[in-house]
Amino acid sequence: MARAEAEGLSHLEFLRALISDQAAARRQRSIERRIKDAEFPGLGTLDAFNWQFNAGSIDRARIEDLATGEFVRRGENLVMVGQSGVGKTRLIEGIGRRLCVHGYRVCYRTSAKLVRDLAKRRVDDSLPKWLRYYGRFDLLIIDEFGFDRLERSDIPQASSLLYKVIEARYPGRSTALVTNIDFEAWSDYLGDPPLAMAFLDRVVDGAIAMKIEGRSYRAHRARGLDQKPPADQKPPAEQEPSAHQEPSADQKPPAE
Repeated sequence: MARAEAEGLSHLEFLRALISDQAAARRQRSIERRIKDAEFPGLGTLDAFNWQFNAGSIDRARIEDLATGEFVRRGENLVMVGQSGVGKTRLIEGIGRRLCVHGYRVCYRTSAKLVRDLAKRRVDDSLPKWLRYYGRFDLLIIDEFGFDRLERSDIPQASSLLYKVIEARYPGRSTALVTNIDFEAWSDYLGDPPLAMAFLDRVVDGAIAMKIEGRSYRAHRARGLDQKPPADQKPPAEQEPSAHQEPSADQKPPAE
């Protein structure tokens, strides 16, 4: 009040100064709750993503545009296709986290976990309730679609359950499908051509399609680790020859 009097603050400026810290803290708690509820697999953010590794095949401007949430506001789907290891999960998690900051409700699931969860709900007759649950999020991320072949022997209704989720969200709610198989292989993967066609129509109709190509981050890191010598072993160039034997010109370095 003394500051308001000294600085001649208006009523609105006075109110802003009084509650701004509390409002900011409440907003931060809301963001943290949305991120927690989304159940992301890691701590991937767009700010920490290695944009240089596959700079020729990943359009950062396009990813940043998706992270504004405009496609979710329009109710559009997103299909991200690419081979394993190119960074699809990190990108979609980074997009999802940014959307949580913007106030959108996001849910992350792998296709395997989603199918297992729904199969359990089918047994206890709570499937309709859980379809409504998955249908209410602003963005449902289904990752690793096609990563593991559906266990139709264990869950014969797997394809149907995935379709029910998509149907519960169509139209109007955005679904992001992250996969390593192209559209033409979906029928074989789902094991039911008519259902696969319906699934494809619901997902791809008006969807934003992205195909990511490039080198594998995981393979690159694995090679980097393989090339590092053990802590108790000197690099080949620093190893000294035996006192009784000179190294030959074609001698290979020790196996790492």
